[in-house]
Amino acid sequence: MSYAVIRTGGKQFVVEKGSTIRIPSIEAEAGKSIELDALLTAGDGAKADAPVVGAAKVSATVVDHGRGAKIVVFKKKRRKHYKRKQGHRQGYTTITIDSIG
Repeated sequence: MSYAVIRTGGKQFVVEKGSTIRIPSIEAEAGKSIELDALLTAGDGAKADAPVVGAAKVSATVVDHGRGAKIVVFKKKRRKHYKRKQGHRQGYTTITIDSIG
């Protein structure tokens, strides 16, 4: 199976053709096609280069945008009457990989 490693939003993802993944939010409308640089590709012949593989691109289609589950950030210092509670929801973009090349 052919796969590639891409970097977006400060994270790296291993993707295959036809796979659907959630990545940190990007500025693109749903239904639009985007291109991402490949750090490494493998399949017929493995290719790796620093920092990206020369002409290797991964094309994907933006499916939708959303926000993840809420996490609670709670800070406390005992015996000091200090408590802080804050919530956070991380945004994400769902993409489908069209081709690796």
